[in-house]
Amino acid sequence: MERPKLNLEKIKRELPTMNDYLDENYGKVGSPEREEFSKKALSFYYGELIKETRKEKHLTQQELADKIGKERAYIAKIEQGKTDLQISNFVQIINALGLSLQVI
Repeated sequence: MERPKLNLEKIKRELPTMNDYLDENYGKVGSPEREEFSKKALSFYYGELIKETRKEKHLTQQELADKIGKERAYIAKIEQGKTDLQISNFVQIINALGLSLQVI
């Protein structure tokens, strides 16, 4: 029995894109709602990056905080995506984790 062939062009035209989803749920690019969503998404992303790397290095939040001269609660807020991370603090954290920042 022969499998039916998929019409990929038709599927591409009919399926909504991720941008369609974001536009519908968070507003168009440039709208205040979309900007707020993007800000929260980046905070979450960087928080997860820091948390996973910290765990890979077998560091507690307190140990990481001590390395950069901050409170443990600050690290917790970053990892939960609940604070706006300044670039200077981000650089301190990634250096403490043995990572480097490359700007391209």
